[in-house]
Amino acid sequence: MILQVLTRHYEDLLELGQISRPGWSKAKVSWAMELGDDGSLEGLIHLQREVERGKKTAIVPQEREVPQPVKRSSGVAANFLCDTSSYLLGADTKGKPARTAECFAASRALHEKLLQDVQSPAARAVLAFFAHWNPAAAAGHPALRADWEELMKGGNLLLWYGDRPVSEDPAVRECWQRTCADSVEGENALCLVTGRRGAVARLHPNIKGVVGAQSSGAALVSFNAPAFCSYDHEQGDNAPTGEYAAFAYTTALNELLSDREHTRRVGDTTIVCWAEGGSAAYQDFVMDSLYDDTVGEQDILNAARRLADGEPVDWRDDRLNPDTRFYVLGLAPNAARLSVRFFWQNTFGTLAANVARHYDQLEIVRPSFDKFPTLPVWRLLQETVNKNARNPEPNPRLAGDLLLAVLNGGPYPATLLDGVVLRIRAERDITRGRAAILKAWYLRNSQDETLKEVMTVELNEQSNYLPYVLGRLFAVLEAIQQRANPGINTTIKDRYFNSASATPASVFPLLINLAQKHLAKLDGGISAYYNRRVTDLNARIDRTLPARLTLSEQSAFQIGYYHETQKRYAKKEEQ
Repeated sequence: MILQVLTRHYEDLLELGQISRPGWSKAKVSWAMELGDDGSLEGLIHLQREVERGKKTAIVPQEREVPQPVKRSSGVAANFLCDTSSYLLGADTKGKPARTAECFAASRALHEKLLQDVQSPAARAVLAFFAHWNPAAAAGHPALRADWEELMKGGNLLLWYGDRPVSEDPAVRECWQRTCADSVEGENALCLVTGRRGAVARLHPNIKGVVGAQSSGAALVSFNAPAFCSYDHEQGDNAPTGEYAAFAYTTALNELLSDREHTRRVGDTTIVCWAEGGSAAYQDFVMDSLYDDTVGEQDILNAARRLADGEPVDWRDDRLNPDTRFYVLGLAPNAARLSVRFFWQNTFGTLAANVARHYDQLEIVRPSFDKFPTLPVWRLLQETVNKNARNPEPNPRLAGDLLLAVLNGGPYPATLLDGVVLRIRAERDITRGRAAILKAWYLRNSQDETLKEVMTVELNEQSNYLPYVLGRLFAVLEAIQQRANPGINTTIKDRYFNSASATPASVFPLLINLAQKHLAKLDGGISAYYNRRVTDLNARIDRTLPARLTLSEQSAFQIGYYHETQKRYAKKEEQ
């Protein structure tokens, strides 16, 4: 299913003119070798460009459409018109002169074989270059001398003639297309992707851009051991995929992974998404709603609710149709291969409805200093992480499980709640993100209606749910202590929060007694106000304090504490 969908996406992009045709691919090219009519090397054209990477500027190669490169392992295999200095110049710094000479000879043989009958000035210039070039004199060549050290660091070179690459010469392109068509070999079988008969791809092209995988690329489909094979089939014959389908799905996936604006990493999972038809506006909406914390929450929710109701929506100067099929793919590294963490597909309206529900359940009052209107997935994951750890990364499995829960509208993973509870116990701090996770988790996963009653956006002053009331009471007792001791560094939250939320019967009598001593330090009006607040909350306690609270009751305690604290800060701002 994944390969079929990616193949269709390739065809959508091909129709829009946004992707290479079969036999061609995008490659990163650093320099172009400018050839004269007689094949002489006249100059070196710099194709690098400056890009912003955070606060820094980096020099990166330029992406160019070039003939499809071969899949190399350890042997010598030359590429047509675009390759490294070992193949096109016969020079490198690897310390293996015999192998470098073999690489240049392979490149010369390939170009002579393919271009010998091509009647164009560009083709003749390439043939003349390989006929007269002396690799031993490369380092001292006037066109290379100034950039020699940079050339030897690596990077692709592209053959150039006149005012364009040789690969753009019509006669050379026609020659390459003919070569690709003639080179298709293999067993004639039914392709499992397209349903058409044709040559089967024994090796599939590599996928590049998955964080943590090999930089040279990794395989999504491969067989390299007898345990993976059946009926004496070898390599790709075990899952027959036609040459066209293998090229199409890998080209489409590489195109998605190279798009930095629409690719995200969550944990060890690299996530790409796309819409049927190839429109980028759908990807923009998903990136804005799930990963970007600068877009207004109301803008996202309003658009998501309209899409969920079946209404088209304008987003970034484009029209989103709720009936369009949408796909999300999560890939993780696995040695020389890629593992599929998850694959989600449905209509875009369904995705919008699930995103709107997710944000509705996450919504909670936030402090004035919190300037982020939304809590994207990556920010939720950070709430489960120890910021002082040597490697503050969230659980990689949790990242995929959480995103799938959002996309499917299903229960949130238990590991999300476990991670937040552990951080609250360790740090005794309930941030807006942690409170939002507790609220959303129990609203979606719990069947306890009494518990859901207190999982609200703001303070529920009418609730008599005991754990919630105790959390509110603890916040008031802490406020009394802070008012009686301005500038205090350690409060009752630092010493008693965990025990008060877990074993209230053994802690609250001590805290109430301590509060009476703090009230004695305050002047009459303030003391009377706080005394009234404590009395009102005590009046809501209609039974003996429990010896222990369950995990869900402790979460209600923590939500009560958070709500009461935010209410107190809001009143200060109003005053």
